[in-house]
This record gives sequence, C-alpha cells and structure tokens, in this order.
Amino acid sequence: MDLTVEKIQAWLNDFSQEIEQNKHMLSELDTPIGDGDHGNNMARGMAAYQEAFAAQQPKTITDTFKILAMSLISKVGGASGPLYGTAFMNFAKATKEVTAITNEEQLGELIQEGLNGIQLRGKANVDDKTMVDVWAPVAEILKKNQPLTVEEITAAKEHTKELQAKKGRASYLGERSIGHIDPGAASSAILFQTLLPYLN
Repeated sequence: MDLTVEKIQAWLNDFSQEIEQNKHMLSELDTPIGDGDHGNNMARGMAAYQEAFAAQQPKTITDTFKILAMSLISKVGGASGPLYGTAFMNFAKATKEVTAITNEEQLGELIQEGLNGIQLRGKANVDDKTMVDVWAPVAEILKKNQPLTVEEITAAKEHTKELQAKKGRASYLGERSIGHIDPGAASSAILFQTLLPYLN
C-alpha cells in the first residue's frame, strides 16, 4: 500500500462524485427516520470541498483533509457536517508529517482517530444505528493489518437496518426506526468503498 497525497485526493474526488450520484438515495434513506436531506447536505458539502480544493490546490495529506473538514463543517446541515468534519479534522491532525500511508495498520489507526472524533462529538456507540456502525468495524479490520473488502463494508451498513436508533432524530421513532438503513452509515460506506481501489 502506498496511499500518497495524489491517491488520497483521487479518492476524495471519487467520493464527491459518488455522493452526488447517490444523493437522492441517501436522502430517501433519511426520509423515514430523519429530515430527508442527508444526501443533499452531503452533496453540498462535497461540492464546497471541490471548490475550495480547486482554489487552494493543497500539496499535503494534512491540508487536503483540512480543506475537506472545513467544507463539511461550514456547508453541511444537521449532525452530519460536524461529525464528518470532526473526523476529517482528526485525520488532518494525525497526518501532519505523513507523506504516505503505507500499510493497513497505519490506515486503521488513522480511521480510529476519525472515529474517536465522531464518538466524542456525537456520543454514539456501536449498535446505536449511526455512522459509527460502519467506521468502527472498518477501523478494527485495518488495525489488525487485514485487507478491507466491499462485503465487509456493505455488511456493516446493512447491519444498521436491524438496529433501533439511539441517537438523533431517528431515536424519537423508537422501534419504528428498525428496518431502515442509517443514512450516515450509508454515506460512510460510500466513503470506504471508494477508498478500496487505492489500497492495492
């Protein structure tokens, strides 16, 4: 693995495009259990990132993550902006002197840093039916120096369907939140699925 700044920027560009293409699906997932705007919010945040990226043309991994964090915090409404923003700000802090991520374990530790930020800000645990339910297993797999697969990411996302929401607007629904995939978990799955081609 040699996850350079160029590869990270290509990954985030792919993520932007996938969010744009899947924004209706993400908002549809959000409609029964949230505000119905997760996809549009995320698409707006990623478009802001693309704009800021073009203007600033970052040369380091840290600066790239910082631009993404600031774009998401400033443009994405609801809980998603601050949660994703905090995760990527932690990525930025953790990659200060890093020119490339060279193995699964290093990547796993980085994702764990992002997850720590999400949990600190959102106070969510595993099985609360949030994006944590995708970030946590992804971090665990990589920290064990094991390759990450699309099946594992999909399984983590699908697992949120059978959970009752404990956080956010979805938690007000109680048992009625069961049977729906968490939209934050779905956008997180896209984040990690778009990363996979760059890990070889």
